[in-house]
Amino acid sequence: MRSSSDTEGTSETDNRNAKDAQSEVQLSRKRRVLRPLAPSTYLLRNAGKTIPLTAVIVLAVMLVSGIIAMIDSIPYSIRIVYRYAKEETGITPRGDPSLLPQLVSTIKEHSPVRIERIIICRASSAIVRSIVGKWPFVMLGLTQDDMRYYAARQGCGRVIGRYPNPGAPEAIVSRPVAKNLGLKIGSTVLKPDDIENYAPDKIKVVGIAETDRWFMIDSIEYQRDNYFPPVDDALIFAHNSVDQNKLDHWTVKKFKGQRPLVFAYFQIEQNTREMFATLYLILNVVISALALVITFMMGMLMNIYQSQRLVEFGLLQAIGYTKHQLLRRVLLESVSVIALGWLLGLILTFGLLNLASKVLMEPKAYSLDVFDVQAYCYTIPIPLSILIVATFTVILRFRKFDPVGVVERRLV
Repeated sequence: MRSSSDTEGTSETDNRNAKDAQSEVQLSRKRRVLRPLAPSTYLLRNAGKTIPLTAVIVLAVMLVSGIIAMIDSIPYSIRIVYRYAKEETGITPRGDPSLLPQLVSTIKEHSPVRIERIIICRASSAIVRSIVGKWPFVMLGLTQDDMRYYAARQGCGRVIGRYPNPGAPEAIVSRPVAKNLGLKIGSTVLKPDDIENYAPDKIKVVGIAETDRWFMIDSIEYQRDNYFPPVDDALIFAHNSVDQNKLDHWTVKKFKGQRPLVFAYFQIEQNTREMFATLYLILNVVISALALVITFMMGMLMNIYQSQRLVEFGLLQAIGYTKHQLLRRVLLESVSVIALGWLLGLILTFGLLNLASKVLMEPKAYSLDVFDVQAYCYTIPIPLSILIVATFTVILRFRKFDPVGVVERRLV
């Protein structure tokens, strides 16, 4: 049992803690009284006025970054779909089968990097889907050994099912292609009555490769027996991505102006940039106009917002606060509101892009970069322009400010 002295000691400790807590509350109240010009004072006490201003900035940031991210998803999807080309340099003799051995010999002899493997293949056309419509794709015809090498080179960890048998109307597709076209083992990927995905026979899916790369593979024997013209192509593989990029540029330069046609990943990126250059130019005009409209609207709201506080400013200046102190307070409030709105807008945009990616994009293997830096950078002019307009609005408001007139109620 506790003694009476222990009980009295505990009671004194509790009383002391209670007094300390009360003193802290009183000190906090005194600090608030002594800091009436703190930027947070008015914002927190008048949330009904500051929240709408913040919400307008949030919506503007979400609108701009969301539009840019969705537009960026188109070239981003192109790079993702054709990313398999990063692992290879493709070359075709443009319909002349007798030219291919010479091309392969030239590459072996003069290549600036060491060649790991050269695959002789066939190719037929296919179609995949995107958020903007149908895109051309390719069904590669490979030998059994080359199929396994190619899949491993594309990061395939395992295959659900099996590889196509030689000469059989069978194919293996990667997981993104299966999701994009709604395929599973036993599904038909090419068929005679499909103009866009044509094959003389129904090509059945017998395997799905677990990788994030896009590809379709059937047997080269089947393509040689059923497709015309009888022209082989070549895929050249370097030992690593750095050498592969060097090989791409060298091959394009080597055969420039000649009959062979070279397929290199850097050409895809270059063509994509050129293709969307005009679109981004138009988009820049639209975003600039949108930012201008939002800026003027926010300027008017800021002007109304400050006009409603003339009595407050007049009384504060009348009791001794300087214009510099009041101006500094208002500018800090504006910076706080604008910065908070911009940050919240970026956070909400990131959340919505993640939601759109999981709900709308991923089920069809469409691509959306939720970390699209360009989309977020496009929002920077919005808070900057709003801050400039708000600053000039406040400066003009205080330039001819008359606290005596306010106190005498001439302005209200």
